[in-house]
Amino acid sequence: MRPTGVKSPWMVLAGVVLCAQAVAADGLAAEVQADYDAYLGELFVHFHRHPELSMMETETAARLARELRAAGFEVTEGVGGTGVVALLANGPGPTVMMRADMDGLPVEEKTGLPYASQAKQVDWDGHEVAVMHACGHDVHITSLVGTARAMAARRDQWSGTLMLIGQPAEERVGGAKGMMADDLWQRFGQPDFALAFHVSSVVPTGMLVADPGSPYSGADTVDIIVHGVGAHGAAPHKGVDPVVLGSEIVLALQTVVSRSLPPREPGVITVGSFHAGTKHNIISDRAHLQLTVRSEDPESRQILLDGIRRVAVNMGRVAGLPDDKLPEVIVSSEGVPPTTNDAALTNRLRAVWAQRLGPDVFYDKKRLAMGAEDFGFFTAEPYIPSTYFAVGGTPQADFDREAAGGEPVPSHHSPLFKISPQPAVTLGVEATVIALLELLPPAAPAVARD
Repeated sequence: MRPTGVKSPWMVLAGVVLCAQAVAADGLAAEVQADYDAYLGELFVHFHRHPELSMMETETAARLARELRAAGFEVTEGVGGTGVVALLANGPGPTVMMRADMDGLPVEEKTGLPYASQAKQVDWDGHEVAVMHACGHDVHITSLVGTARAMAARRDQWSGTLMLIGQPAEERVGGAKGMMADDLWQRFGQPDFALAFHVSSVVPTGMLVADPGSPYSGADTVDIIVHGVGAHGAAPHKGVDPVVLGSEIVLALQTVVSRSLPPREPGVITVGSFHAGTKHNIISDRAHLQLTVRSEDPESRQILLDGIRRVAVNMGRVAGLPDDKLPEVIVSSEGVPPTTNDAALTNRLRAVWAQRLGPDVFYDKKRLAMGAEDFGFFTAEPYIPSTYFAVGGTPQADFDREAAGGEPVPSHHSPLFKISPQPAVTLGVEATVIALLELLPPAAPAVARD
């Protein structure tokens, strides 16, 4: 029996490991800042100046691949189109995936920044368009490189396999699905945990958002084809007006969320487009409604889609249409599932972030919109515990100026969108490395046997 007060070798080892990790984390901020000053800052400017559209990120992917190889990772390009997968095997242990999206948007930059994008590219329809990193993906891939460099320099502090993913086409919600269709997990191994982050213009720099719920909603694209009976505008009794019927459908859809979902369950049905008719005095025989539908879980999604079908079809019956002329409801296959944070994992990471970055690092205001992401394609089926967090991108002084009646903070996807790169990139790297060191602990030494 061990005397009272004498610690076991395992207790001593655990204390040494925790102490080493604390020292490493405490020195991390200075090291990441030095790397930003010497290297990552220029890399960010390069990525910002040279954005590329979804599934056309050839130069971005090639540069990202070179950077990750230089950090010591085994890199595969062309996964699911232009996707990049980088692996660093570092002994026994779990596999942890960190993803960064790469694509820009067809937006002409008007920020006036000295490194503003002037890039142009031929889009998917053959039109030359201006291209801009108007959603911060340049921050994401720069931070991914910073993470690779930091983790490669700390191989003595962790054990397992680190998987870094450069994902194409997040803006067109096809990149993650395309990489999965290219047998991502079968080829490279299914991770035990998955991470990602997004820089946010509505969060102050130096702060994190990490909620145990759904940081991004599921999104569906729905088309409703309304069939009418054409007639002269002066003789509406001779036809069935699809404009009137479509308008009644639009209004009736407003009750689906309020009267079908539980009061505390969020959901959105927005009719973004309504097309019908060709001339003032002609009652058309067709109208086309285009909808976006947002939900937080599979059950709510089904309730909303069923409600849209019920409203559209039965409003057609109210209008007196026969069964073969009832409105058609078409749900696109391009929908995305909700991005759902694993509660246990997220709370675990919140605890270590609070310990290393301070308890005031979290920006816990309520989410006010239901934006969508395609990260859920990586983690939903098969289920992988994941945490998707956010990093602040706008200095508090900008919010203060806006509150005082000054220039508003530009939103994502705006031609005026801009991020303060240094605090966003460095906190992105720090938070990611802290999470990875938590999830990839050093392997325990073998126990000597008598």
